[in-house]
Amino acid sequence: MVRKSKEEALETRNLILDTAELVFLEKGVSGSTLNDIAKAAGLTRGAIYWHFKNKADLFDAMMKRVTLPMEEFVQKSEDASLNDPLAHVCESAMRVMRSLALEARTQRVFEITMLKLELVGDLQPLRERRLQSRQGCISNIEAGFANAIRKGQLPQNLNPRMAAIGLHSMIDGMIVNYVLAPESFELIPQAEFAIASFVEGLRGSV
Repeated sequence: MVRKSKEEALETRNLILDTAELVFLEKGVSGSTLNDIAKAAGLTRGAIYWHFKNKADLFDAMMKRVTLPMEEFVQKSEDASLNDPLAHVCESAMRVMRSLALEARTQRVFEITMLKLELVGDLQPLRERRLQSRQGCISNIEAGFANAIRKGQLPQNLNPRMAAIGLHSMIDGMIVNYVLAPESFELIPQAEFAIASFVEGLRGSV
């Protein structure tokens, strides 16, 4: 019985998150209420509050469903046992791009985050969480580049922090442009070209 209850709770939680994606996409995050989401999901507000403290908490959980697997993969970039840490950094970036190009959920969540989110009012706490996530991602890329320097894949006097900020900014910019107009270019080949060119530039930059 307990096992069934846990499964039902997980199903309800996923239903809320799935519905929130659609409501946020239609109305924007600031223009949506928990009551809107509950009504669209065929649930009560109480059911939502059972799983989430408020709209910011719900939004954060919706984001993490998409971004956590990506973040967990890039965290391994500093692993000293990696034979090719530079390739791992590039693969981490490409995982994000392939997910955005091929997975409807990732497309919805990125569109909401980039185009339909205002970090004001009850959503203000999300600003700090997004900054922490951004800094964590840059730090992991930096660790990967530092690992690549130690293994002789990149020049010894390359600044890994500056390189990490550069790669992250390029990826972030490509995501924004793709979300704004996905029909304007093919994301996967464009990303492969841009990331490979960036890394080649690092190899010969100093």
